[in-house]
Amino acid sequence: MAALRMTISCVILLQVLSCLLSSFAPTNVQGLKVGFYDKACPKAELIVKKFVFEAMKKDPTLGAPLLRLFFHDCFVRGCEGSVLLELKNKKDEKNAMPNLSLRGFEIIDNAKAALEKECPGIVSCSDVLAIVARDAMVALNGPSWEVETGRRDGLVTNMYEALSNLPSPLSNISSLITRFHSKGLDKKDLVVLSGGHTLGKGHCPQIRNRLYNFTGKGDSDPNLDTKYAAKLRNKCKPTDNTMALEMDPGSFKTFDVSYFKRVSQRRGLFQSDAALLDNQETKSYLLKQMNSDGSTFFKDFGVSMVKMGRIGVLTGKVGQVRKKCRMVN
Repeated sequence: MAALRMTISCVILLQVLSCLLSSFAPTNVQGLKVGFYDKACPKAELIVKKFVFEAMKKDPTLGAPLLRLFFHDCFVRGCEGSVLLELKNKKDEKNAMPNLSLRGFEIIDNAKAALEKECPGIVSCSDVLAIVARDAMVALNGPSWEVETGRRDGLVTNMYEALSNLPSPLSNISSLITRFHSKGLDKKDLVVLSGGHTLGKGHCPQIRNRLYNFTGKGDSDPNLDTKYAAKLRNKCKPTDNTMALEMDPGSFKTFDVSYFKRVSQRRGLFQSDAALLDNQETKSYLLKQMNSDGSTFFKDFGVSMVKMGRIGVLTGKVGQVRKKCRMVN
């Protein structure tokens, strides 16, 4: 009888420990899971994919902006759709300087409108952002990953929070590591997600000081390849605020490992790209990804995107599911 009581006690103890351990799993704590809408809106991801693929077929350059939308959302208040909100006074995240070049909002709006017809009030705008980011990469023959869903939408947007939370292209390595760490992301996530710069374009104001006044003495950044710097100066005059520059020249529409090659050659466009060579861990990863054979970049990118997608999420009864992504209900 004593042995039986001990056995029952052990079973109960194991069950309690199991519950405690499972409660620390990120997806359980946050209420996110793959297939969250399987019953409530089974066609949700197919609907989003349709709009993304149609848009990308017309304009493949949308891949980078759609990826940036999710990144810029998650780093400010968490992945809760605040980057999509608009305020009458224009002091929303959309109008913060780092977000002025964001585009692709109409794709989010169109997908959300279709979802509202299919299953009203079920799929959040923040989840649409997460699915869109993945599908945009798949449309470019880039990496794919299973998107965790179950987020709810926030009610607040603030221009100044975007300014203070988004990593700057002027950042050094210590600043980048600190900023990513504050979001629960490590050094590997930093260099992996920086690899997203294999797509898209930057603009002259983001590199002006690298070219013309790096230390305040009219010089250029010594960490920038001199030939590449000369090419950039030909395109970016000191007062140019509009010229767009490919972040991965010759390959800016293709998700590949060529970004890492360029950074290793001191041809990363931003100071934040060059900074990846200033830390042994980020540099080591970068150098290992330079050749497609044996590269783990595609797989790692999906892992880091899932991890980023857990930042500050709202689940359960917190927040709301917006009917229209640009405004609260």
